[in-house]
Amino acid sequence: MTGVNVRVMVVDDHPMWRDGVARDLTEAGYLVTAAVGEGRQALRVAAAARPEVVVLDLQLPDLSGVEVVRGLRATQPDVRILMLSASGEHRDVLDAVKAGATGYLLKSAGRQEFLDAVRSTADGDPVFTAGLAGLVLGEYRRPGGPRLTERETEVLRLVAKGLSYKQIAERLVLSHRTVQNHVQNTLGKLQMHNRAELVRYAIEQGLDGSA
Repeated sequence: MTGVNVRVMVVDDHPMWRDGVARDLTEAGYLVTAAVGEGRQALRVAAAARPEVVVLDLQLPDLSGVEVVRGLRATQPDVRILMLSASGEHRDVLDAVKAGATGYLLKSAGRQEFLDAVRSTADGDPVFTAGLAGLVLGEYRRPGGPRLTERETEVLRLVAKGLSYKQIAERLVLSHRTVQNHVQNTLGKLQMHNRAELVRYAIEQGLDGSA
């Protein structure tokens, strides 16, 4: 699948790497609206570039990638951010995801794996280099991590089964607004940003009844 009409901003302080990534994206049909080498510059140009996806390096000369993620989320909450880093350190991955990154890919990934990751990120699906997804889920499962109420878990299970908010409200004899509130609370606790991420989490937890 190509990236036709998907606007992407590339942020990396290594010119050859940045130019190569931008070229690969352009050849795959993406619209690269900006390619910059510093975090503050990225935050300045984002409003004009209007990216739907940001491919962001973790290590930048002025700001950390995590700081850039927070800044982008504050001004453009719908933007989707794919971290592209040489570091697979657990703390780096978790900090990026908790700040609002959609996914995290190591720079050792091949060209097609990278392009597939950008496509999935544009679709709102979390993408991680093999082994990192389990790390993130493990953080959510660990003792002392986010805890859902019985009702939140019940709503999450029905979301994973594909029920609409209206259907969930009818089944649990709740108002539509109450169901929405439970979903928003759950998203907040799990540091997630949309229903697609929530559904994937629920399926991986076996809450859809498949496990």
